[in-house]
Amino acid sequence: MGRKASCEIYRSLALRRNLMSSENQYDAVIIGAGVIGSAVAYELAQRGWRTCNIDKLPAAGYGSTSNSCAIVRFSYSTYQGVAMSYEGMHYWTDWENYLGGPEIDESGLIEFRQTGTALIKAPDGHHQKVTPLLEELSIPHEHWDLNRLSERLPILDHGVLGPPSRPEDESFWADSTDDIEGALFTPESGYVSDPQLSSHNLQRAAEACGAEFRFGQTVVAINSEDNRTTGVCLEDGTEIQSPVVVNVAGPHSYLINDLAGLAGTMNITTKALRHEVHHVPSPEGFDFEADGLHISDGDAAVYFRPAVGNNILIGSEDPECDVKEWVDPDDFDQEIRDDQWEAQVLRCARRVEGLGLPHEKKGVVDLYDVSDDWIPIYDRTDLDGFYVAIGTSGNQYKNAGVAGHCMAELITAVEAGHDHDTDPIKVIGRYTGLEMDLGFYSRNREINPNSSFSVNG
Repeated sequence: MGRKASCEIYRSLALRRNLMSSENQYDAVIIGAGVIGSAVAYELAQRGWRTCNIDKLPAAGYGSTSNSCAIVRFSYSTYQGVAMSYEGMHYWTDWENYLGGPEIDESGLIEFRQTGTALIKAPDGHHQKVTPLLEELSIPHEHWDLNRLSERLPILDHGVLGPPSRPEDESFWADSTDDIEGALFTPESGYVSDPQLSSHNLQRAAEACGAEFRFGQTVVAINSEDNRTTGVCLEDGTEIQSPVVVNVAGPHSYLINDLAGLAGTMNITTKALRHEVHHVPSPEGFDFEADGLHISDGDAAVYFRPAVGNNILIGSEDPECDVKEWVDPDDFDQEIRDDQWEAQVLRCARRVEGLGLPHEKKGVVDLYDVSDDWIPIYDRTDLDGFYVAIGTSGNQYKNAGVAGHCMAELITAVEAGHDHDTDPIKVIGRYTGLEMDLGFYSRNREINPNSSFSVNG
C-alpha cells in the first residue's frame, strides 16, 4: 500500500473538514518536539519559516529528552565531535540572550551548572585521543595528577579497575595492582538543570517567532509526489501540507523513515537502545551536589555527576560485557532491573569510597536513538524535502542549539538548490567561529572507526 493510499484510509476515519486551509499549510513540518526538534523550529522560525512541530506526547521534551542526563562535555574522539560540542556549550552559557530574554518562558529558564568534567586517565587511553583535539581547538583544559585529583575529590579511589566486567564475574572483585594516571579536566563543561524545561524554553522562543506546536498527535504517513515530500498525515485524518519535513523523532526516527519509504536508502541506520540511569545518595560527609564534578570513568565503565538532594546520577559507558538491548520504542521494559542496578552502582562504588548499594532502587529507564557508529545523522535524504536529525545516541542533548542552527543552515541551502551530497555544507559557529563540516554527519558515510561507540551523557 502506498503512502498516499495509507493516508486516505486514516483521513476517511475523521470528520470532513477543510484540510487545504492555511491552518494546515506550513513551510516546514518537524516531527518531534524534544530538545533538538524544538531547536530546529526556533532556528527556522528565526529565518522567517512558518513551522509546525508534531509530537504524539503531551508537551515539549516529554519523551527521551526529559530523562537525559543533560551533560555538556567535550571529551569526543573526533575533531568534528569536539568542535560541535564546544560550540554547543556556548548556547547554554548564553541561553537567556539566545532565546530573546528571561521573560520568554513563563516557567522560567534552565540553569547551566558548570561543574567541570574530570576524564579519568586510565589504561584505555581515551584521554590520549581527546587531549590533542582540545589543544588544536584551544579549549581550556588541565592535566591533574593524583594529588590534585585528591584535593578536588578526596572520595575517589585511584586504583585501576578495568577492564570492565560484571559483579557476577570473579575479576570484578579483584584488588587493583596499579593506579590511574590522574584526570583530564575541562572547567567549562557541566550539566543542565532541567532538560525538559530546556525544550519548553525553545518552544516558547520558537512560538514568539511564529512557530506552532501540536501535541498528542501521531504522524501515520509521509505524503510525497514525484520524489518530493508534500506533507504528512495524522492519525485523526488531518493532512498537513508542507514542502519540507524534518524527522527529529528520537528513538522512533527509523519508523518515521520507513513511513517516508526510505528503508534501505541510507548507509548508516538507527535503532532504539534501552538504557538505565541510577540515582544514589552521596557518601556520608561529602556534599557531592555542591562540590562534585562530572566524572567520565571509562576504566570503571560509568559516568556520574551531581544530582538534586546531594545524590549522584550514575550512567553506563556501555562496556562490551553488558548486553545491549535493542527494543521496539513502543514496547520495552521501563522498570529498573536488579542486575543492571547492581552493576552500575557497584562500578561507581569501586571508584567512590563510601558509596553504598541502597536497597531502594531509584533512577530512570529510557531509550537512546543509536546510529551504527553512535555519531548522529544531520542530513537530507533521497526523498527531496525530507531531512533527518537522528541517531543522537543519548549524547547530543548538549548540542541542541548548534544542531538546530546547523539543520536550519542545511535545509535553507539545499532548498535553495545546493547539492549537499557532492559538496557538503560547512557551518561556521556563531560563538566560536569553528567550522563544522556537515558531511561528517552524512547518512551515507562509512562507519567511523574513531568513534568511541558509547555514550557519556
